[in-house]
Amino acid sequence: MSSYDYVIVGGGTAGSVIAARLTEDPDVTVALIEGGPTDIDRPEVLTLRKWLGLLGGELDYEYTTTEQPRGNSHILHSRAKVLGGCSSHNTLISFKPLPSDWDEWERAGAAGWNAQAMDPYFGKLRNNVVRVAKKDQNAIAQDWIDAAKDALDIPEVVGFNDQPFYEGVGFFDLSYHPENNKRSSASVAYLHPHIEAGDRPNLHIMLETWAYKLELDGTRAKGVRVRAKDGEETLLTAEREVLVCAGAVDTPRLLLHSGIGPRQDLEALGIPVVHDLPGVGENLIDHPESVIVWETEGPIPGNSAMDSDAGLFVRRDPESEGPDLMFHFYQIPFTDNPERLGYERPEHGVSMTPNIPKARSRGRLYLTSADPEVKPALDFKYFEDENDYDGRTLVDGIKLARKVAQAEPFAKWLKREVCPGPQVTSDEEISEYARKVAHTVYHPAGTCKMGAHDDELAVVDPELRIRGLAGIRIADASVFPTMPAVNPMIGVLMLGEKAASLIHPTATDKRATTAPGGVA
Repeated sequence: MSSYDYVIVGGGTAGSVIAARLTEDPDVTVALIEGGPTDIDRPEVLTLRKWLGLLGGELDYEYTTTEQPRGNSHILHSRAKVLGGCSSHNTLISFKPLPSDWDEWERAGAAGWNAQAMDPYFGKLRNNVVRVAKKDQNAIAQDWIDAAKDALDIPEVVGFNDQPFYEGVGFFDLSYHPENNKRSSASVAYLHPHIEAGDRPNLHIMLETWAYKLELDGTRAKGVRVRAKDGEETLLTAEREVLVCAGAVDTPRLLLHSGIGPRQDLEALGIPVVHDLPGVGENLIDHPESVIVWETEGPIPGNSAMDSDAGLFVRRDPESEGPDLMFHFYQIPFTDNPERLGYERPEHGVSMTPNIPKARSRGRLYLTSADPEVKPALDFKYFEDENDYDGRTLVDGIKLARKVAQAEPFAKWLKREVCPGPQVTSDEEISEYARKVAHTVYHPAGTCKMGAHDDELAVVDPELRIRGLAGIRIADASVFPTMPAVNPMIGVLMLGEKAASLIHPTATDKRATTAPGGVA
């Protein structure tokens, strides 16, 4: 077939949800275009604890950053090239966005995306969202939790998704199956049951297929031009809508190469302007984090779900609507970036990664060539925010991490601070170190933001429709107006569920009370 009711670009986190939901109506045909291969029968993908081995590998698009004068210019932004997208690639840390996150969206112009409106979509998720299983709760992680409680005077949270929180420390909720450490990714939860059962003849999944251009007829999206692995090119037409779910990098990339974006930028590259839309590629946001590493007295216990099973949140500013500093606790010495500055990786060690939940830096994605094969430029403008809020947050984070490291029962595990090292004490020295070894939590978002009709930089309206065009919507992290304070994967899944209800209400009405699975 070359004509479908819906053509979905991207078989990732949101695209998997939408494809599964739309095809619940047997009268609806869907083509799902995925640039990577299947994840079925690939244990290196499906086994959650193997996630680190996927970074920089054959299933990674490997996007780099532009020069970052105040940050780390060597960050590799991994984006997954496999069915399930980044939910097949990441740690599957699963936070329901906080009410303040959704309400912030509505204030930013995303009418109908407030916490009360979004809450029901969490209950529709098919993923197996559970707390890190008892067998995976590493002893050093538990001691870290106990030390952080006392050192920072914050509560232990048993079930981060049970109720909203401002502060707390505990084992994460993950989308996984503890009995075999298998992912409960978007593809596993939403697509595998139908692929294995063969019960969705109306769903056509096209793997290792690259969408390189959107086809428009005037102001209406007609379809998508794709290239198969063997080089054959095809125009897939959409009788109803084109749905772009390629993520915060490849969605704006596809729009720009299709002539949809800032007129001046497109003309400078010789790309014919089809639709002047200034916001495409703007508002690039992320969760930057730094790292502090300790050598341990010896090996630590080997049990774990994915080697970063616990975290903590604090609210330094009582006026903040949610947490304003977050940490992941790694049961490994995470020294990839410090090694570039001359630090050495200890044989045995642990790490804390101070993370900025609401970073104020805003960057930009843009093309450097009219050739669709050339990767776009990602300029996150890390730590270039006015008043240095982001940099100061990391300084506070390093100081709080040291406070936890001095507290028992965690302190008994530690031999020495490896990096930045106890000799780095002044705010200026800590800031320099923290920014130069800063990394990403792989949460790029915002490059096709949702907003009100009078927001000149809004790319989509609250119905996810591209402004000024018909028959095309975007549904992925690129539409985030602002960054949730928590890891955003569950937010993207919920966005996918809402998108399906906006796109084809009849189909979602049919399954509203009988959706399989759900949140455990």
